[in-house]
Amino acid sequence: MRSARLVSLLLLLQTRGRMTAAELAAELEVSVRTVYRDAEALGAAGVPLYGDAGHAGGYRLLDGYRTRLTGLTAGEAEALFLAGAPGPAAELGLGPLLAAAQLKVRAALPKELRAHADRISGRFHLDAPGWYADTGGAALPHLPAVADAVWNGRVLHVLYRRWREPTDVRRRLKPYGLVLKAGRWYVVAGPGPRTYRVDRILQLEASDEEFERPAGFDLGAYWAGYQRDFHERLHRAEAVVRLAPGARLTGAAGEAVRARGVTEADGWTRATVPIESVEHAHGEFLRLGTDVEVLEPAELRARIAATVAALARTYGT
Repeated sequence: MRSARLVSLLLLLQTRGRMTAAELAAELEVSVRTVYRDAEALGAAGVPLYGDAGHAGGYRLLDGYRTRLTGLTAGEAEALFLAGAPGPAAELGLGPLLAAAQLKVRAALPKELRAHADRISGRFHLDAPGWYADTGGAALPHLPAVADAVWNGRVLHVLYRRWREPTDVRRRLKPYGLVLKAGRWYVVAGPGPRTYRVDRILQLEASDEEFERPAGFDLGAYWAGYQRDFHERLHRAEAVVRLAPGARLTGAAGEAVRARGVTEADGWTRATVPIESVEHAHGEFLRLGTDVEVLEPAELRARIAATVAALARTYGT
């Protein structure tokens, strides 16, 4: 989006001072020729932008010139107008603040960018949870307190419900950050760190005890690694299947079919696919009905056969 790039170029010069065309091109991930054209466009729009030749040359803004978008990149300004943002903000107790921020940013945007932001909010809506997610009053009474502890670096004492026995355990957490994944909130907390679902916090007691985040902790990098480990733990077994023409598997199994599937003489595709467990794969493969045949493992094939036989008895005449 050129308008977003022009604002980014302007903010780079405002925050860093003189920059060469090559430096700007590297930051904006465009060609030097594009930087030249963008600089000309800004100048034509009345921005006091000057280019100096020579070894110490580069582009700079007239001393004292400031935009009204200090501290906001073009992408950040646009993101405020994504209609799905108020949902998570409201859950965090920040709904009114976000609405006020949107109003102020819109007033500060130049006319062209203002129209661009309005088009974004009118054409994109973020609805993260899936169709079959449980939305029946899934309140998160402790989320604002968790967010406050994350922001202020304070220890939390919680009663947490986990999957294995004993299910309800007490934990002393040092919350490093919050992650919203597919409509569900997670808190990443020390010691460890480990990941906890916020909706599984049964009781919460805030404290005045402060803690220091580990030096160099990167929430984004941690979450990426956590997801990789999760998927590796998830798919520890394999199944050999045959798929009818047009049948599709999703996720890691679908990727395995596309990468290693072999089309046989009858048009069906044979592939070895990763599965989470026999129990989980049983339900997933039954969804495809007669469009899939499980060859291995024998336990999974026998279980599906038994289910099909039971269904035939139930629905038989």
